[in-house]
Amino acid sequence: MSELYAQLHSGIAKGSFVVFGRAGMDLYADPIGVKAEFGENFRADLGGSSANICAGLCKLGMQAALVTSLSDDTVGRFIRNKLIQYGVDVGHIRTLAGEYRSSLAVYESVMEDFQVCIYRNNAVDFQVTPEDVADIDYGRFGALVTAGTVFAAEPSRSATFAAFDLAEKAGVPIIFDIDYRPYSWPSPEVAADVLTRAADASAMIVGNDEEFGFMAGAYERGLDAARGLAARGKLVIYKMGAEGAITMTGDQEFRTGTYPATPLKPVGAGDSFMAATLAALANGASLADAVDQGAAAAAITVSHPGCAGAMPDRAALSQFIEIHQ
Repeated sequence: MSELYAQLHSGIAKGSFVVFGRAGMDLYADPIGVKAEFGENFRADLGGSSANICAGLCKLGMQAALVTSLSDDTVGRFIRNKLIQYGVDVGHIRTLAGEYRSSLAVYESVMEDFQVCIYRNNAVDFQVTPEDVADIDYGRFGALVTAGTVFAAEPSRSATFAAFDLAEKAGVPIIFDIDYRPYSWPSPEVAADVLTRAADASAMIVGNDEEFGFMAGAYERGLDAARGLAARGKLVIYKMGAEGAITMTGDQEFRTGTYPATPLKPVGAGDSFMAATLAALANGASLADAVDQGAAAAAITVSHPGCAGAMPDRAALSQFIEIHQ
């Protein structure tokens, strides 16, 4: 076990995470099967990758604090209230007035020709500053978690890299979900450079085959790039959709499968996978068992409407795994 992996394992075991990134509002058509453009009724819930990870962690008995900014309007207040309902620490969230807006996602519980429309105009979550992150007591947490979207624009990019430095000084390991969303970035070249820099600074990197391929410059080079990161003592999880995942550390590599699901929509799986994998590791599961629990949580989440609300608690996750073993 590398020193970096040992530090990561010890940090995750504390079960307390500080998470950087977007929180938004989701509106999804109800009932199941109705296309959003024909919807007359919509359900509202928490959205955004990092907020979903926080909700998933809390539902599984962990502690999670979100670092982001919210708009000073009814959408921002809705998001804050939902975070509190899910048990997320909102003490590091700043509210901004003016023309900045929290993100809004409109989608449907339909797999065929699935549509999601994300409003990101004047996105307030990109307004987290280096001053905001300097006020955090990183020693309170076992690990820092971030999704790649935080690096897509300034000042959020500089702020999050500053947080990386502060976390490192406090001995807190960094967990990075690549989460590449092309629409948020000024160019693919900038995205590849910045995301690679973030991966280099992290102890654990989670992404899918396309994301690793993107960072490596070509899809076929993605797996080798992931293995290169693992060779440096990092924990790397290379997800392959229905084909499962390859998990790598400096001294082991293994494949895991997926669980049966009847998906209602193709979103939410990655956030749930991250939350459940981290929670399992914090509870003392082996690495293989933790990744397996992540896969189970992903299958549950895509099989129910919404994202944060669809993520399982401990009882639902245990029951699902027991049924399918």
